[in-house]
Amino acid sequence: MKKVAVAAFAILTFSFASAQDIKFGVKAGANFSTLTGDAVADDVEMKPGFHAGGLVEIKFTDKLSLQPEVLFSLQGAKTSDRFDDGLGNIERTESKVNLSYINVPVMLKFYPVKGFFIQAGPQVGFLVSAKSKDETTFTDPGNLVTNESTEVDIKDNLKTVDVAFNAGLGYDFTDNFFVDARYSFGLTNVYDAPDFLGGFGISELDAKNSNISVSVGYKF
Repeated sequence: MKKVAVAAFAILTFSFASAQDIKFGVKAGANFSTLTGDAVADDVEMKPGFHAGGLVEIKFTDKLSLQPEVLFSLQGAKTSDRFDDGLGNIERTESKVNLSYINVPVMLKFYPVKGFFIQAGPQVGFLVSAKSKDETTFTDPGNLVTNESTEVDIKDNLKTVDVAFNAGLGYDFTDNFFVDARYSFGLTNVYDAPDFLGGFGISELDAKNSNISVSVGYKF
């Protein structure tokens, strides 16, 4: 990790020295995340979340720039289950895994035409919190509804660092205002201990973050 930090610092130092134009900015938007991999159950669904943070765009030419970012990102996954015993007793359960990261993507941006850009680059995420939450609704034959909710901290079972690769598109409406969309696919398993997400059908084979994000931003 220390070598990576030194290499990143060297790249950023060179980038600033070579830049024709530098702009700072902020961005925020929606996440649609899940967990993928050979060991993830088929019924795992995308979970909505959000991200927000800051950026700096380092332009080398009119067509090429580097954009490091620091973002708080709420990710995870969810499942839904329904059981009916045929006698009027119905149980509905929604299970969520809420994973909060500080993500540091470094995006290389290419502008084939003015305004429109293609972006790609690596990302390192640092786990802030991780919780598993189950919300269950029981309905009896008399339509009496009972709700039950449980939440468990699972941070100790997850790896503190997540590595991913991002790719996407965007558009600069003005010199300041922009929108972008990207897909982030994890390159490392998210957990340290097997079966920490047993309800999601995940074993120790393979489970990685997957996230689609849509952002709006402003550069100063």
